[in-house]
Amino acid sequence: MSNKPANNIQDLQYFGEFGGVNPSISDSATYTFLHAKTMLDTFEGHAEGCYLYSRHTSPSNLYLSKALAAMECTETANVAASGMGAITSVLLQVCGAGDHIVSARTIYGGTYAFLKNFAPKLNISTSFVDITSLEKVEAAITPSTKMIYCEAISNPLLEIANLPELSKIAKKHNILLVVDNTFSPLLISPQKLGTDVTIHSLTKFINGTNDTVGGVVCGTQKFIDSLRSVNDGAAMLLGPVMDSLRASSILKNLRTLHIRMKKHSENAQYLAEKFELDGLKVVYPGLKSHKDHELFKSMYNEEYGFGGMMTIDVGNLDKANELMELMQHENLGYLAVSLGFYKTLFSAPGTSTSSEIPLEEQKQMGLSNGIIRFSIGLDNDIERTYRAMRRCMTKVGVLK
Repeated sequence: MSNKPANNIQDLQYFGEFGGVNPSISDSATYTFLHAKTMLDTFEGHAEGCYLYSRHTSPSNLYLSKALAAMECTETANVAASGMGAITSVLLQVCGAGDHIVSARTIYGGTYAFLKNFAPKLNISTSFVDITSLEKVEAAITPSTKMIYCEAISNPLLEIANLPELSKIAKKHNILLVVDNTFSPLLISPQKLGTDVTIHSLTKFINGTNDTVGGVVCGTQKFIDSLRSVNDGAAMLLGPVMDSLRASSILKNLRTLHIRMKKHSENAQYLAEKFELDGLKVVYPGLKSHKDHELFKSMYNEEYGFGGMMTIDVGNLDKANELMELMQHENLGYLAVSLGFYKTLFSAPGTSTSSEIPLEEQKQMGLSNGIIRFSIGLDNDIERTYRAMRRCMTKVGVLK
């Protein structure tokens, strides 16, 4: 396997049952055995290439898992029915009653809500820290800490995690570094930077067509086997299984991810530079004004740029809402949560994807209610898009 993630995906060729260029879809929930002993061996995990029941795994899910593991340079992977299905399985596999997690404070709202409100019911506690301060991360670690959890590019403030240094801290304390790489597939390869477990919401850039939810956990064979164990595996026993038809659909879209990520990045870079020159408060990792710009450059796979996510602070929520409604009316994109679509998506995170985070804490982390989070689309003529967005901004008084 090479260090080039797109090459690793490209080099995987699967043949369909009748010679199809797409692998056959295993449209079955259960699988038959010619010999009773093989069923027993499969139950115990000793029968390679045999399938038992689709909650455990299926051929279609394994095809997708193998491709995602190739992309993330891990030994193997396990797909789930949603990003949260992947995230919660990892958290609950690693942590039990009395254990502790050190988490970035700016993370996806669903993950935050799980750690803040749900995990304490199981007596799992979390310290939320500024992940960009390595001192604060290390200071938060206790004897009961089991993992450091963060996003490579944080949602929604686009802070950058220093993965090589976080990895050193994790190894020093003999704990796992778990990284959600949803915002930066192909851009950043966490495994090459010392990460133990990489997670994605497949719903976003990887699938790219916003027609299904999905998740994946990429890691060592040993860790993925533990997730899938019929006796005590969180992915097995919580049941967040991906449907075979969805797995085959996401695999097809994964084949064009490298082309799409380049275009998302190219378009976002253009708009970020233009709007910053216009005097707006723009946050984008590709701008020299981004505090972690150089750190990002030290970690990224250069050909994919700085990603498709950008924020602009327009001052207050009313102004943000007025602008987003106008941009949607002008067909510039959709006022919608999520990201990685071929059309631009925009939302005010404080009242949407981060609304689970209490207002006081939103303020502490620098999440103003005037921030608009943009997932920039695959527009062919980005200069035309810029002019149209600028007209909308002028109309609502964000720009003079």
